[in-house]
Amino acid sequence: MQLRTYQSEAKEAIMREWESGHKRTLLVLPTGCGKTIVFAKLSEDLVRNGERVLILAHRGELLTQAADKIMQATGLGCAVEKAEESCLDSWYRIVVGSVQSLMRDKRLAQFSKNYFDTIIIDEAHHAISDSYQKVTEHFSNAKILGVTATPDRGDMRNLGQIFDSLAYEYTLPKAIKEGYLSPIKAQTIPLKLDLSGVSVQAGDFRASDIDNALDPYLYQIADEMQNYCKDRKTVVFLPLIKTSQKFKDILNSKGFSAAEVNGNSDDRAQVLSDFESGKYNVLCNSMLLTEGWDCPSVDCIIVLRPTKVRSLYCQMVGRGTRLCEGKDHLLLLDFLWHTERHELCRPASLICESAEVAAQMTENLSETSEPVDITEAEEKASEDVVAKREEALANTLAEMRMRKRKLVDPLQYEMSIQAEDLSSYQPAFGWEMSPASDKQKAALEKYGIYPDEIETAGKAQLILDRLANRRSMGMTTPKQIRFLESRGFKHVGNWQFDTAKKLIDRIASNGWRIPYDIDPATYIGA
Repeated sequence: MQLRTYQSEAKEAIMREWESGHKRTLLVLPTGCGKTIVFAKLSEDLVRNGERVLILAHRGELLTQAADKIMQATGLGCAVEKAEESCLDSWYRIVVGSVQSLMRDKRLAQFSKNYFDTIIIDEAHHAISDSYQKVTEHFSNAKILGVTATPDRGDMRNLGQIFDSLAYEYTLPKAIKEGYLSPIKAQTIPLKLDLSGVSVQAGDFRASDIDNALDPYLYQIADEMQNYCKDRKTVVFLPLIKTSQKFKDILNSKGFSAAEVNGNSDDRAQVLSDFESGKYNVLCNSMLLTEGWDCPSVDCIIVLRPTKVRSLYCQMVGRGTRLCEGKDHLLLLDFLWHTERHELCRPASLICESAEVAAQMTENLSETSEPVDITEAEEKASEDVVAKREEALANTLAEMRMRKRKLVDPLQYEMSIQAEDLSSYQPAFGWEMSPASDKQKAALEKYGIYPDEIETAGKAQLILDRLANRRSMGMTTPKQIRFLESRGFKHVGNWQFDTAKKLIDRIASNGWRIPYDIDPATYIGA
């Protein structure tokens, strides 16, 4: 099986991290981009080098899926460490193991601390739990790879306490743009559901409280669905089993062909099969189908279980992002939950790295009555935020440009090159949170950046990487940006180095005065 370009890049990046001394590293791939294939081929290389690999997960479906994919991709069989099954008598070098089984003291004691050379944690957003920590601490010498679909670095602050680095991240917009995932269109439904009385438990909204808040609106939601997804293959996520069953009955009374599955369903496999074959056009569930189930023909997702957890929201929407013949996009219906809690996940949470851009995108979506492509919505929101920020910071930037400094303020530089990821950056891993090193500060000064206002090593490294990348692309330097913007030229950060140099040389030859035929406010140098 040939890996896609990004999958090969991911595998190579993981090996580089381990070789550089980062024993615990992360791989971030959107749902549907083949994370299992990546770690299957990685495991094949490790086994070829004589290593023993443990694939660790929290659900039986994930273990079965991993073993099947590894066999398909590599031809290698897997031993199982789960319930009554043990890998200790097997000659297979890859083991799929249940964390619930392995965490038991008696079970762990059967393994030497060096038994596994590498541990791969599937759905690594669960890795912060005590059960995973107990297993990884027992095999303390093993290299660790965490694989997750968590969409942004802000979500990984907790994981940053466990993992040393982010080896590779493939974003949802890039996957859509390169044709590996279905485009997503979000439709905001102006039905306001009140979450103000919902309490929080274990970091997320309490399901029973959500259920009480949702119940009065179920018939209205079904009516709205008739307007948007009557002819679509729809999956609906609900807070409790009883609500999922009730909503299925409501949908059937409205003319849908709806089914319901839950953890207690004896006919679950048959219902899922019937849904895939088209017998039903709506599938209701109470958080059962968030992981380990794929049906590429799903082209509508409705989240009626609001959440603060981005990884969970991403998993729900990810049930509909896979490609399928005849499917040109996924429709994501977004109901207006009334809440003062801004951490509520919305369509913007899938794609925006900045909370500021996400808030702007959510506001923009709420003002349109048509489905909007989320990548286009994110671009528009980013432009709106930049425009607002430029307006709000105009005085600050003007003051910065007048400072008697030879070096450029980081904020001015970020605004000039429109680097949203720099201005919204939040450190995630331990090393990123430490102060910028003397070596980093010296390098920043050499590039022309004033380093004293850069608080963390992670931010310093991000700016240094961006500076090096811009230099290789022949873009303007910080000093060119400072000089030209101090004289009224706009967006110099988007210019080429040579363009800026020629203009500066012309200004210099004119006695450092702007030539009469040039208007800085309208001059286009890109």
